[in-house]
Amino acid sequence: MNIRSNEPYWLVKNGILHAYPSLRTSQTCEVLIVGGGITGALMAHSCVKNGLDTVLVDKREIANGSTLATTSMLQYEIDVPLYQLIKKIGQEGAVASYKACRDSIGQLAEIVQEVQSACGFEAKESLYFAHSKKDAKWLRTEFETRLVNGFEVDWLTGETIKQRYGLFADGGILSADGASVDAFCLTHDLLHYNAQKGLQVYDKTELKKVKYESDHVLAQMHTGASVKAKHIIYCTGYETQELLPNTIVKLKSTYAMVSERMEHLSDALANTLFWNTDTPYLYMRSTADGRLLVGGEDENFKNALKRDALLDLKQRKLFKTFQKLMPDIHFITDFSWCGTFGETKDGLPYIGTHPKFRHSYFCLGFGGNGITFSVIGAQLLVQQIKGKTNPLAHYFRFGR
Repeated sequence: MNIRSNEPYWLVKNGILHAYPSLRTSQTCEVLIVGGGITGALMAHSCVKNGLDTVLVDKREIANGSTLATTSMLQYEIDVPLYQLIKKIGQEGAVASYKACRDSIGQLAEIVQEVQSACGFEAKESLYFAHSKKDAKWLRTEFETRLVNGFEVDWLTGETIKQRYGLFADGGILSADGASVDAFCLTHDLLHYNAQKGLQVYDKTELKKVKYESDHVLAQMHTGASVKAKHIIYCTGYETQELLPNTIVKLKSTYAMVSERMEHLSDALANTLFWNTDTPYLYMRSTADGRLLVGGEDENFKNALKRDALLDLKQRKLFKTFQKLMPDIHFITDFSWCGTFGETKDGLPYIGTHPKFRHSYFCLGFGGNGITFSVIGAQLLVQQIKGKTNPLAHYFRFGR
């Protein structure tokens, strides 16, 4: 599946940071990770840190799938609001899921520091603002739900939002816990760091077939080489749907654009993530080099050709919406691209084992905060491999 198009800003900005060979000689290991994006890199970091002999393969170049298309906004807010998620899965699971996402942002900051990544990680506030007066009513309910459950949030009136950000809105929730990052750069830095500690990384190596034996898996690659592993972890995102027997995710096309550098970007804009209650929602953030990134205009994914053909139209619509919201900002588009992502029925990821696949684990962080889900999944799956339990596994399981 072609899951992105055009050349995203991240690739132009970074180029090829590190190069890896394809797998040509058969290997034996404890853990085989399939997928070399940000999820696979975080998973590999967790495995190596816990002493697991690990091999990672990707059919593309490293970080050249969905990781290139991500906006890399780090938010604890799940696509399903907390008050609605409580109705879907109960108070305990909903609050625990939100808090795990919140905590994962701080954990990612520690990982960035540990590997000395140049990924431009920046702690930021997050403003979830109402698209309309009607939305402001339920958004206020969401604010009160978060507040009573221990989240650091403030309610901002439309007037305050206009004064502080120059943004037209009908009120919004300001959250203290958010961040932004260059996920492409971080992926490369994580893999390079762990390759020096024994991780074996192979790109342009496509997994063709897996035999799920009684005590191991045997993975055959398109190169003719194979990997015998005690465990296999799929970090293949939306493409995993092609492997699974049942539908777990609804695929969407999304569009994004990045401005030229802005000399006078206010601190309030630079230090805040923005997203609204519209359907589909609009999202905005600054980059470490003083640009604005705007994304949205999501629609159901049909195929890559139709998605790509809409890029110019979607870019114009995003630009028009941005001008309406922030008329005082002179936005000149420098990059634009589109990609594919997925939505689950409850906004939660699928992390854990699957009854159809022996010795197999899945780390599938769907939705708008897939990176935070991946941080959680990297810890949770290593715990499962080591025979430990995690209460979140119940809420992220297959068949829920």
